[in-house]
Amino acid sequence: MTRKAVRISEHGERDRLEMVDLDLCEPGPMEVRVRIRAVALNHLDLFVRRGVPGHHFPLPLIPGSDGAGLVDALGPGVGDLAVDDEVVVFPGTSCGHCEACLQGKDQLCRSYAILGEARDGLATEYACVPRANVHPKPKGSSFVEAAAFSLTMQTAWNMLIEKARIQPGERILIQAGGSGVGVACIQIAKMLGAEVWVTAGGANKCQRCLDLGADKAIDYKREDFVALVREWTDGRGVEVVIDHVGQETFGSSIKCLGWGGRLVTCGATTGPQVKIHLGQIFFKSLSLLGSTMGSKGDLLRICKLVEQGRLVPVIGKVLEGLDRYHEGHALLEERKVFGKVVVEIP
Repeated sequence: MTRKAVRISEHGERDRLEMVDLDLCEPGPMEVRVRIRAVALNHLDLFVRRGVPGHHFPLPLIPGSDGAGLVDALGPGVGDLAVDDEVVVFPGTSCGHCEACLQGKDQLCRSYAILGEARDGLATEYACVPRANVHPKPKGSSFVEAAAFSLTMQTAWNMLIEKARIQPGERILIQAGGSGVGVACIQIAKMLGAEVWVTAGGANKCQRCLDLGADKAIDYKREDFVALVREWTDGRGVEVVIDHVGQETFGSSIKCLGWGGRLVTCGATTGPQVKIHLGQIFFKSLSLLGSTMGSKGDLLRICKLVEQGRLVPVIGKVLEGLDRYHEGHALLEERKVFGKVVVEIP
């Protein structure tokens, strides 16, 4: 038997996304084969396709970190799942037995790998993944919805709760509020009782952020967000800034922080090279915090909150069929979508 998959054999433009037929994978010990019904895209997929200077990706590689589907086959040792169970696939894998894993900080495991980045991912009809990455789909969620929240909400949760340790009543500025991470941060920050301000590109995206719960929205295409933050805070600045944009915004994000403020970053979609004035950092006692992914335990809690309707996957565009996967890359590159792009696999 065979399976269809998207594969990247060499870095480059969207034409490097190949549609291929591969042998059907067989689940090994403590693995599960999942019939993927939906796979979501992230900016990580763009980096994998384009390549990152100085970083090695194990090509050829199937992309895709977020997915949901049906259990199709069980490997030796898996006895607590059944064929046709509806499941969500968690994106991060780890050894499961090191100190970090046993402390519930599996994202710090030396063997940590993200599906679709360091090992084959979910842009395929069938995927074999560790049992630890397969969990019941939140009740009431479609496959498309279940595929749309894992990586971004896990990332946002770790940034806000573990790193920023945001408190009720604090003011937080979220850069790129219409992105996958942005819409997750808006919801989690509001749930924690913060006052949420966002930047977004265009009036429509700003309104969508407000509809999602943001208290203020700044159109960065026509407004100076540093000036507005200073005006709204009488020059004091905000307590927390979330910035995964990088080069275009990082210096200005620092200027938005008040004394003792915290800036958390999980990426650099516009480039990693930034200039920092150390005087701003030590004189104002600022904290710059890096964050990558989060723990599987965090995701289990997030699944409960999604099931309760307290966190909602925001879907910007659904594409039908793996052969339209390249369209998802175009939508992300052109910043045309508010929320997640998901490819549904019939």
